[in-house]
Amino acid sequence: MVQKMSILLLLLFLFFSFFTATHAAYNVLDFGAKPDGRTDAKKAFLKAWAAACGAAKPAMVHVPSGRYFVSQAIFLGPCKNNKIRVFIDGTILAPTGNNRDTQWITFKYVDGLSIYGGTLDGRGQSMWACKRARRSCPIATTSFTIGQSKNVLVQGLTSLNSEGFHMSIYASSGVTVKRAKFLAPRDSPNTDGIHIQMSSYVNIVSSIMRTGDDCISMGAGTSAVWIEDIKCGPGHGISIGSLGGLPKEPGVQNITVSKVVFSGTQNGLRIKTWGKPHDGYVKGVVFRHAVMNNVQYPIVVDQNYCPGNINCPGQSSGIKISQVSYTNIRGSSATPVAVKFDCSPRNPCIGIGLRDIKLTYKNKPAQSFCKNVKGSTSGVMNPPSCL
Repeated sequence: MVQKMSILLLLLFLFFSFFTATHAAYNVLDFGAKPDGRTDAKKAFLKAWAAACGAAKPAMVHVPSGRYFVSQAIFLGPCKNNKIRVFIDGTILAPTGNNRDTQWITFKYVDGLSIYGGTLDGRGQSMWACKRARRSCPIATTSFTIGQSKNVLVQGLTSLNSEGFHMSIYASSGVTVKRAKFLAPRDSPNTDGIHIQMSSYVNIVSSIMRTGDDCISMGAGTSAVWIEDIKCGPGHGISIGSLGGLPKEPGVQNITVSKVVFSGTQNGLRIKTWGKPHDGYVKGVVFRHAVMNNVQYPIVVDQNYCPGNINCPGQSSGIKISQVSYTNIRGSSATPVAVKFDCSPRNPCIGIGLRDIKLTYKNKPAQSFCKNVKGSTSGVMNPPSCL
């Protein structure tokens, strides 16, 4: 036993000796951060980042266990090295009281960043109360943003109680999120788990989303996204859109959503476009191997989105939806219509494929609804197809 312990200690010593010889290491405590949950650690975090970003060799930033209040931190690149690792063992706390910052923790212009572990507590309760009271509220803060960056890994992160979006991926490529958790109460407004926009080659895998809005939403300019092994609910499901709210929006294409379990969500697999004539497209979308547990609208395409019937009632969506397939979608619907395609009269949905759909309503056959849609079916169809 003593000999085994000696060998283990020797291996650990050799590992840390190798790591410190090849990596620059920076601890936020050494830059003045206090893990007391009250003292603003913003400057300490930014100084540790600046040191790592300015290092000529691979670098590490460490946030030890404890609670750190950070008013706002925007970590900017480009950096002198493209291998920075951030290890977070503690909890980072956001300001409270409806602050005016639209972003809280942000990484921008970085290449080759890996973030491991940690908890972000957005403390969004006062913002939610403001919205529920329908008062004039500031724009809700996004807890965590990856912007204009590439080759980013986020692994093991937990985001709690964001004021608005938990995570935003914007104008970035090569971003992977894995084994993450995004958690907020069912009635917390606009607390999307992850929102993707103007980004490509994004992978979201093996994660849990329990929020008050979309588990994952994809906006204009999103392409080459792989979503797999997600537990979603409560929330509003996984959505492409809303699209077509503004002129000349780039399209959405090459999206795969696989092995998702939806529990008690408003929607399952949704594509949503404004009832406005602005051009755009959604194409090359694969939805497969999804389980619906008491989901209000398991499969839905809505091209007549017009909240409050303001500025768009009676108009026809200009978004063209094509090449969308649904395979092995099973479970239970909380409403009679489990499959709904409400497409644009100006641009009917085309190339819609359904295969092996097994959805019930109260242990009885469910229904389908089709309007302005063309496609094909194969395998088991329950509810019976209306294509």
